Amino acid sequence: MIKIENLHKVFDNKYEVLKGLNLSINEGELLCLLGASGCGKSTLLNILAGLMQPTSGDIKFEGCSVLNTPPKDRDIALVFQNYALYPHMTVLENVMFPLRVGKNRLSKEQAKKRAYEYIEVTKLEKFINKRPHKLSGGQQQSVAIAAALVQEPKILLLDEPLNNLDATLRLKIREEIRILVKSMNITTIFVTHDQEEALSLSDKIALVQDGHVVQLDSPQEIYLEPANLFVAKFMGNPSMNLFIMRKQGNRLISNDFKIDLKLLTPSKFKDELFEEDFFVGIRPEYFLIAPNAPVFTTNIIQKELVGKDCILHFKLNKKVAKIIVSTNSRVVEGNKISVGIDYNNIHIFTIDGRRVY
Repeated sequence: MIKIENLHKVFDNKYEVLKGLNLSINEGELLCLLGASGCGKSTLLNILAGLMQPTSGDIKFEGCSVLNTPPKDRDIALVFQNYALYPHMTVLENVMFPLRVGKNRLSKEQAKKRAYEYIEVTKLEKFINKRPHKLSGGQQQSVAIAAALVQEPKILLLDEPLNNLDATLRLKIREEIRILVKSMNITTIFVTHDQEEALSLSDKIALVQDGHVVQLDSPQEIYLEPANLFVAKFMGNPSMNLFIMRKQGNRLISNDFKIDLKLLTPSKFKDELFEEDFFVGIRPEYFLIAPNAPVFTTNIIQKELVGKDCILHFKLNKKVAKIIVSTNSRVVEGNKISVGIDYNNIHIFTIDGRRVY
């Protein structure tokens, strides 16, 4: 297990990037560190790898602090966004290289044998004698991953490894990464700003905001049960529809629609609704078209086809909101539709972002 305790990192005595970050990662787990650029993800990865020292706090592997352990002794392999391959070496030589340096280096024949295994695993056999400049971006990143895996590390750190690849290659290689690290039972931390990548790849997601982990959960839980307003806004594409509504008796009301609080599940309330105004969040897939009990009617102002989904844009409470429907939907721009709400999937937040339902 990796345990990160109250980690702080301050640059130039004034820029605090990590602000008491806490995080636990179980053995064999694939965890995605997700967050916007500048939130501290890569700084944390560099500290874990031993390439940077924290200002304060501790990192423990299997219960023992590693802050004074040199990078080469941490049993960690690191894959960067930029492939970090040796241009004068072939694919085979690049994959062999980590095995031929350091105090535990293997003989040339042993290194070659193990390198062949991982070249085969990453499907690079036909490129074995090529140099990096002869490879595509996806092939170069596969070489970098093979060179990391060949070390058979306990921990694999990947820092935005798919950023420079096109969409098709990103999908292919992220699938391969998950299969490989899970089959080898390697504890893996994958840094990304791409929520789709995190949702599809990870066992757990640690969502980082401003130097803190604001939620650590399974992909399903972090999407369906956001801890606060920031998480709700960050997760989902299209993002959650949010409306300011006022509490009036047993209802939340706005200009265009009302929500009867008696229709909500009492056990899901995390607190009483003491305030007057709240954000009500409804994901686009939880609006219902032409239900038995419509909550409001509206006009479709835009119809957007996105793969198997169709996104309908409409105005509600003076802002554009979105519904996701099947591409088979016959609704067209300008149509008037009746809309209901899946009351099992409503979220309510205070104006300062605390979740109360």
